[in-house]
Amino acid sequence: MKNVNIKELARELNLSVSTISKALHDSHEISEKTKRRVMETAARLNYVPNPYARSLRNRKSKNIAVVIPEVADSFFSLAINGIESVAKEKGYHVLICLTHENFENEKAILKEFKGGRVDGVLMSVSRETSQSDHISELISNGIPLVFFDRVCEDVATAKITTDDFESGYKAAKHLIEQGCDKIAFLGISKSLSISNKRREGYLKALSDHKIKADTKHIILCTNDAKQNYSLIKKLLQEKNKPTGIVASVEKLTTPVYNACMELKLRIPEDVKVICFSNLETASILDPPLTTITQPAFEMGKTAATLLFNALEKTNFNLINESLVIPSALEVRSSSR
Repeated sequence: MKNVNIKELARELNLSVSTISKALHDSHEISEKTKRRVMETAARLNYVPNPYARSLRNRKSKNIAVVIPEVADSFFSLAINGIESVAKEKGYHVLICLTHENFENEKAILKEFKGGRVDGVLMSVSRETSQSDHISELISNGIPLVFFDRVCEDVATAKITTDDFESGYKAAKHLIEQGCDKIAFLGISKSLSISNKRREGYLKALSDHKIKADTKHIILCTNDAKQNYSLIKKLLQEKNKPTGIVASVEKLTTPVYNACMELKLRIPEDVKVICFSNLETASILDPPLTTITQPAFEMGKTAATLLFNALEKTNFNLINESLVIPSALEVRSSSR
């Protein structure tokens, strides 16, 4: 049997929608006789309440959105676990929305949220995002938003990040201490703050150790795995090929390992590798991968906690709540 909605139930009983709603919620304003009549008819016609419609009337959807580039990256999987640990306790549902690193997808997703589908947003921007009008517009519409990991610096809201500059420095410094004098940096975006800060840290480490940066060794990778493999393979075939590689994101691990395998380059003897990664399998790769490991779960949990503070506390201002949580260098065989 097809479910009826509250309007159809009202027509069947020749009562107003308001009266039906009050009767269903056991309001003292409605007589027991009318309540009984409404409940009996609702059961007979298979009426099922619409919690989403009801929440819109109450101006609360009990949903929050997590807008991220992808879920294949273990950082985002762990961050989502941290977010859900808070949302579940608050009785909220978490909607996961993927931009697939596409700016137009990102804009379309945020535009959809203006109608009240979600009460708040946790966001990590795409690699293509270079302007933030669509984000500021959502916030001005009354939807609180907290950035985590990938942020827009010019948007006035909370930002939960890690120490990207220091981590980039730490990664390059480690390779230098292991004897590398030609170190490549694999980035993913010209505009993304995390990529730029990690690159700046890498360059500062080279400068501090009197190593001249080679622009040919700073590679801008793409969102295409095959193209990244080709770029990395070409880099490793150069006459002046690098002796160390800093990969700024997790998904560059596989093309680096595959390119070395194809070219019969030994890790770490011929080229040492370090990657920003939260892979649980890093320790069982061949060889085990040295990583800059981000506090993904903690970042997600902290971002969600701030968002719920904004939703629940009248005078809570997200502008004052940015936080940097340090990452850790995990040294394994790929860089020794």
